[in-house]
Amino acid sequence: MKYFSTLLFLMVILTNCSSPKKGNVIITGNIKGLKKGTVYLQRIQDTMLVSIDSVKIEGDSEFVLTSEIQEPEIHYLYLDKDDGKQYNDRIDFFAEPGEIRITTSVLDFERDVKIKGGKNQEKLQEYKKMLKRFNDRNLRIIKEDFEASKQNDDEKLIENDKAYKNLLRQKYLYTINFAINNKKLEVAPYITMNEVYDANLKFLDTVVNSLSPKVKKSLYGKQLIQYIKDRKNLELKNK
Repeated sequence: MKYFSTLLFLMVILTNCSSPKKGNVIITGNIKGLKKGTVYLQRIQDTMLVSIDSVKIEGDSEFVLTSEIQEPEIHYLYLDKDDGKQYNDRIDFFAEPGEIRITTSVLDFERDVKIKGGKNQEKLQEYKKMLKRFNDRNLRIIKEDFEASKQNDDEKLIENDKAYKNLLRQKYLYTINFAINNKKLEVAPYITMNEVYDANLKFLDTVVNSLSPKVKKSLYGKQLIQYIKDRKNLELKNK
């Protein structure tokens, strides 16, 4: 049985790869229901989203992709379903040295995804679950706001405005606390930059000051530090 599994894995590699793949990150996966299409592995390089590996799917929905990284870094799994549509599906995840397993479906590529990876990916998924709750509550407020506008219910509109501001405050505080509690992981500066970049500078400084020396020197740590520096310089110029 072990021999058969190893043989099957090698067959997947040989089928999907035109040449041997090298890298310290190996992404294996399966897209249920996908019969034909191309899966691209992408990352940001010099502010541009570029493809670094790809697999053409023709019948077998298993795939293997690789990347070479120096530190944990966000990668993207992009699916071109060969259906003629301009916009296709993309999944973001934290790549770390080692093996990452990604499974999803062609019917709902982004929502059905399950990712088994390193510590940064685990924490990113934890944060996204809470973020979804905030987004769901925000959608409910928007819907209520729309109905109140149709009925010219000014009292409800004021109530919704307060609810939205309170929700936004909760999201920002949760994100800042989440980053501080995960100060030894690169996910901390990453979510800070992506979700609360416009927060009060004193909160952003608190996050940076809490980061471990290693994370401060990481890609996202340096980006956050530079961003805060640029904002402070801009505020000084505008005074």
